[in-house]
Amino acid sequence: MGIEVGGFFGLIILVLNIWAIIKTIESGSSTGSKVAWVVVIIILPVIGFLLWLLFGPRGGRAAT
Repeated sequence: MGIEVGGFFGLIILVLNIWAIIKTIESGSSTGSKVAWVVVIIILPVIGFLLWLLFGPRGGRAAT
């Protein structure tokens, strides 16, 4: 038996994951770090988001 996520709860998780991916891409971290976080968020939607929230990259855009 697996855990099924659907309905409104699934929509909330999807929106939070998209937000986390956008914030990760906008961060000033290295490209490798960004790719790693995006992969974790996509593969493990709930746990990946929580890990990103606790340990993910901080800060705004990198200076160009």
